[in-house]
This record gives sequence, C-alpha cells and structure tokens, in this order.
Amino acid sequence: MKLLFILDPLTSLKSYKDTSIAIMREAAARGHTLFVCEQHDVFLQNEVVHIQAKVFNFADTGNATTSETWFKLGVNHTVLPKEFDAILMRKDPPFDNEYLYSTYLLELAVNQGARVINNPSTVRSWNEKLSTAKFPQFTPEFLVTANNDLIRAFLSQHQDIIIKPLDGMGGTGIFRLTESDPNIGVVLEISTQFGTQTVMVQRYLPAILQGDKRIIVINGEPLPFALARIPKAGETRGNLAAGGTGVAQALTKRDLEIATTVGKTLKNAGLFLVGLDVIGDYLTEINVTSPTGMVEIATQTNCNPAQVFMDTLEGISD
Repeated sequence: MKLLFILDPLTSLKSYKDTSIAIMREAAARGHTLFVCEQHDVFLQNEVVHIQAKVFNFADTGNATTSETWFKLGVNHTVLPKEFDAILMRKDPPFDNEYLYSTYLLELAVNQGARVINNPSTVRSWNEKLSTAKFPQFTPEFLVTANNDLIRAFLSQHQDIIIKPLDGMGGTGIFRLTESDPNIGVVLEISTQFGTQTVMVQRYLPAILQGDKRIIVINGEPLPFALARIPKAGETRGNLAAGGTGVAQALTKRDLEIATTVGKTLKNAGLFLVGLDVIGDYLTEINVTSPTGMVEIATQTNCNPAQVFMDTLEGISD
C-alpha cells in the first residue's frame, strides 16, 4: 500500500515513543511505501485537492533520537490524494482555525476518492471534550459554558472541580478548583478569558490518583490493555506531557463496557483510530485527532497496537 502520514515537523517528533512513528515502522516492516507531508502541504487548486508529499524511509540508525538522523526523505512530489491507499491525519491539536481548514480540504479529498483516517468531517464535528455528551451514561457531571457565575454555582454544588479548554491537548490549561481555593476569581478569569471563552467543567474524580486511562480503539474494537497515566506527586493531571507515568493495565469490566459501546458508534462515524480517556468508571474525553500511547502499551505488554492497527487497515483494504 501507499500510505501518507500528515505530521508535525519530523524533527519535532520523539521517534522512540511517538505513536505515528510506531505505526510507520510497522507499515515499513510489511513493505508498504510511506509518504509524509505537513498540514500546509495539502492545498486546493480550483476545485481539486493536491498534496505535496515526500517518500519517507527510516535511516539505518536504530532508534536514534537526534533530528534528521532517523529518517530519509525523497524529493517533493505533487500528487492527488486518491493516489494513496490511505491518508493518516496525525497532526497534533490544538484544533484551531488552521486545523479546521485542513478538515475542509481533506473532506473535499474524500469526495474526490481519497481514504482519510480519521474521517475529516467527523473529526470536525466530534470535539474531543464535547463529544462525551453523546454518551451521558458514562460521563461524570459536567458543565460547558463561558459564564463564570454558572461555574461558581457548579463549584458550590460539587465542591471540587476540573476546568479545561475545549481545544487543548497534553493537559495544557487544566485547572483544579475547590471551594476553599483563594484564587477562584483569577482562575475563572484566565480559563474563560473574562467570560468570552467556553470551557468544560467536570466534577473532580479522585480515581485520577490511580491513573487517567487511555483506551485505544481501532475500527470500533478496543485493545485489551489501557495506558493508565498516573499523576506525579502534587499534580492533578495524569498526561504524560505533564509528567505523568504511563502504566499499562488490562481493561476492567467497566472499561470494556464503555469502550465497546462507544466503539460501535465510532466505527459507524468513520473514526478508525480513537483514544478514550477514562478516569475510574467515567468517560472524560474522546480523542479523535492524534491519540497516543501505543509504544508504552507495546513495551509493557504482549499487545502490539501498531501491529493491530496495520492488521486491521490491511484487512479493510483487501
């Protein structure tokens, strides 16, 4: 197969732990031809979408992590999206206007015969925080608003809450507030930009101390292991980018119930690779842009997520 990966700059990726790179290594080992490009290499000329892409190969340097030592690139070629067997959009958030425009271009590419993973129109309509509202039976109590008075009332009701931006990643911009916090006013001002920016507010879940579990779902089917991201001492966030420690764990009965139920809807919506975030017994986020965690699970268990991903992709491509 010819596979195109839309990525952040290659020199910014940690090749030894990046999920996109793990998938690419598995695909290369199977003899597939890899291409790479960045977000703005996708462009529209009149009504036709084009992509400027380069052939990608791994350099013979093992797992070297210094920039430009672990990969080799070919020359730039302008191609039509339908020439690839699959296009994997793996650009990290934030989901800003530029990301939004990319989903429009990739949706046009789909209409012109391309296969894009994940479906760009669905990615656009499934905000990673807000989409949990599609599954209220699994969510903790939450509020979505820019109104500081409503947030204060929610805090008064639940005593202990989490506030997070709707377009962030890696734990950025997340605050924990209790009723006794002396900085309630300033935290709300910062989070909502003085009532002009919508945020998600959730009841604080003490089970975060046992980890924020990342469950990887591939074509509707969850992997048997989750990556529990355990906060470091004195920290509320479990995100690995915020210093959390990743510990692979077998799915619990509740994890499986959440993942299989949500997975059916994800598959029908064209969401091939998704990361569900579960704290305790509650679904807190549905990551549809560039979910991670594959390398840590592969390292700690007998499950190789990248292998499962490629087996599944090859299966639906036959």
